[in-house]
Amino acid sequence: MEPAEALNESLKREWTDQYVQVNAEQPELRRFDGIVGRVVTVNCNNKAIVDFQDGGWYDVSASEQYLRKLDPAEAKAKYDATANSSQAFPAKQA
Repeated sequence: MEPAEALNESLKREWTDQYVQVNAEQPELRRFDGIVGRVVTVNCNNKAIVDFQDGGWYDVSASEQYLRKLDPAEAKAKYDATANSSQAFPAKQA
């Protein structure tokens, strides 16, 4: 396995299915400040694909400079997987 592939696999194991919040000191991430997200996977560019419960998935560098891991038990209570419209069968809107 090439070093780039090994790094990518390592990042996938570390970040996939983690609950995270952004580092709001990064100006490009301030719009997600205080929102709990879930890392869906890590792409080939070593970016975490994060679901911030708004129907979109965002790529954020998979590093502690940009993302902070949360305690899963605490974060799960704040994360609503049904809050977005990208579900296979979204709840019907009234």
